Amino acid sequence: MAQKRKTARAVEDVGRQTGSAYYYAIALLLYSLLLLFTAAYAQTSAAPPARGGTSEQRIARAFEMARANPLALRAFLARMPKGGDLHNHLDGAVYAESRIRAGAGDNLCVALAGLSFVKAERLTQSDLPHPVCADGQVPIAQAYTDPHLYDAIIDAFSMRGFVPSPGVTGHDHFFDTFAKFVGTDRPHMGEWLDEVATRAAAQEEQYLEIMPTLDFSHTTAIAKVIGWREDLGGLRDDLLAAGLRDDVAVARAELDDAESLRRRREHCGQAKEAAACKVQIRYVYQVLRGFPKEQVFAQTLLGFEIAAAEVRMVGINFVMPEDGAVSMADYEQHMRMVGFLHGLYPRVHISLHAGELAPGLVLPEGLCCHIRLAVEQAHAERIGHGVDVIYEERPYELLKEMAQRHVMVEVNLTSNDAILGVSGKDHPLPLYRRYGVPVALSTDDEGVSRIDLTHEFVRAAETYALSYSDLREMARTSLEHSFLPGSSMWREQDVFTREVAACSANSPGADEPSSACAAFLQTNEKAGQQWELERRLRKFESSF
Repeated sequence: MAQKRKTARAVEDVGRQTGSAYYYAIALLLYSLLLLFTAAYAQTSAAPPARGGTSEQRIARAFEMARANPLALRAFLARMPKGGDLHNHLDGAVYAESRIRAGAGDNLCVALAGLSFVKAERLTQSDLPHPVCADGQVPIAQAYTDPHLYDAIIDAFSMRGFVPSPGVTGHDHFFDTFAKFVGTDRPHMGEWLDEVATRAAAQEEQYLEIMPTLDFSHTTAIAKVIGWREDLGGLRDDLLAAGLRDDVAVARAELDDAESLRRRREHCGQAKEAAACKVQIRYVYQVLRGFPKEQVFAQTLLGFEIAAAEVRMVGINFVMPEDGAVSMADYEQHMRMVGFLHGLYPRVHISLHAGELAPGLVLPEGLCCHIRLAVEQAHAERIGHGVDVIYEERPYELLKEMAQRHVMVEVNLTSNDAILGVSGKDHPLPLYRRYGVPVALSTDDEGVSRIDLTHEFVRAAETYALSYSDLREMARTSLEHSFLPGSSMWREQDVFTREVAACSANSPGADEPSSACAAFLQTNEKAGQQWELERRLRKFESSF
């Protein structure tokens, strides 16, 4: 400021010395342009902050400097270690461009009315089979020579360019996408895992809990034959007697095939191993709740059985629109199912979509209690979305209960905005934080939303003025509430200041922990991932 005043006085002197109003005006104009240039340069300059102060002070200053420019903030947060993404639907995580490629490879057609994948009527008999499509359909491969078709498919499969119109809301368009791109062969799952892991690695994510839709057709067929009954114990016995457990091996084989393809694509264990190989993936079994009760219970039972027998399947969840007619009508029954099976499989972790609702989407009384039922009746350890918490009965008591029980909320800002129209001050993220409820950012369906986890970090920082330490706490919270086996590296749950006794003599994330700490990390997978996050954070923060 002193330099600016000095320069201004010099300009005035020039004007007086020349005695010319014309030259005086020119001098003032040049001075004004100089100030504008200086201000613009200060905002866009990539110069690092001063090196003085503690590491904590330096990283805080660097973050605040980046915050002044959205592009700089994006660059900063892309490099920041983020821990894990715990709410990630594999079907929705894949970008539309990948779907088009897979559909073309599978010789599928696309219906021009509605832009949905459909099976070809037949394939031509030639060295290179070509799909023969019905009227009103064309081969998907045609999209590569028709830019308008290519763009239209991407828009139909995602929220790109979507603008609500009478009768078509963001909610409708979002959920309609999933029915449009089904039909590609199941072996593509390994490609999808590679795509999601590669994107995660590029953003300094180290752990993913992915919700795939595994083959449960045999279980559904059994459920239809047996039918529904209120006696859940007897119904479980009948389903198991009819061969439901046979589908555990089917699921394991499907995961084996997918992971084998992922490793091949990423060259894991080879000299040119991709960075994505280091992204740890576990699975959460998703139950489709929009179907008859007997099918929902049978699939839930299958999910518990798989999670109890297969270490890669770390938990279960319920999916499909929470505001759907069946989901609303049977919600309490669904929570009873989960609670009943939790008593028989107590080691299986539970995360539930609950509170993905907003006023006007359902009847007012429909907002009363989904989160509470998930927490109290179904024993959910994590809640996905939790948007309508303030509309629940006795909401502040519920918030305190969630904080006391350490029930974490998986926060999906972009999808909450697109589906529910809830964002900014209307979103309960600040409310959860105020009451001490643990929260972590996640993507939900990054392919459909056309985002990534860095986008969610940027959005949270800009919308809620979160500090670097706030975002770092969310990254730590993601791994603290992962469903990985073993103990946490932190002595108190959700308090990231003191390590467990075995590692208390070490700096968190040290490259060479003591023998006692190394042994603890080796036998506790969760703690091992947390230690890796601290190592990455230390490296990242020391670069400023």
